[in-house]
Amino acid sequence: MKKITFRLAYLIATWFVLHVLAITIDGLYDNIQPADVGVILGNKVEPDGRPSERLRYRLEKAVELYRDGYFHYIITSGGVGAEGYDEAEIMKQYLVQKGIPGDKILTDSMGVNTIMTAWNTKKIVNDLQLKSVMIISQFYHISRTKLAFSKAGFGEVYSAHANYFEGRDFYSLFREFFGYYKYLLFE
Repeated sequence: MKKITFRLAYLIATWFVLHVLAITIDGLYDNIQPADVGVILGNKVEPDGRPSERLRYRLEKAVELYRDGYFHYIITSGGVGAEGYDEAEIMKQYLVQKGIPGDKILTDSMGVNTIMTAWNTKKIVNDLQLKSVMIISQFYHISRTKLAFSKAGFGEVYSAHANYFEGRDFYSLFREFFGYYKYLLFE
């Protein structure tokens, strides 16, 4: 019985390590192609109303890609966090301050999680008769986000990661392993 338990634990640990490695590689390998719209997934807003550093790097990546002509519209997606700010609106304000025309930025204030962002984006894209999307988030979030957008009916989903890394990313990678399979099996 000990051998079986050990082998099972070894297989699970190996599966976990390989999947986390795959998430990391997928997230760090940007698939940057021209798309109709760039979708920035929300994150924490500071108590003073500024985007957190993590969110700011996502926004800066979107500014860079927009200026380089990779997409014509941007969707900012997020909910109202514990700080009381609408992430999508704060993100839009930041982008406008960076010179992105306000009429090119669409907000999704109901994007409270990744799957909701995918479904809300699908509605917005359909309403505007657009098709292709590029998602922008942290590297560890890319695989699950692609899965969510695929489940929402998008064909090709391009991606770019924010160039921001912190110690918390290790915890986030651990969490993404379970989040990915939750989305795969139950969403």
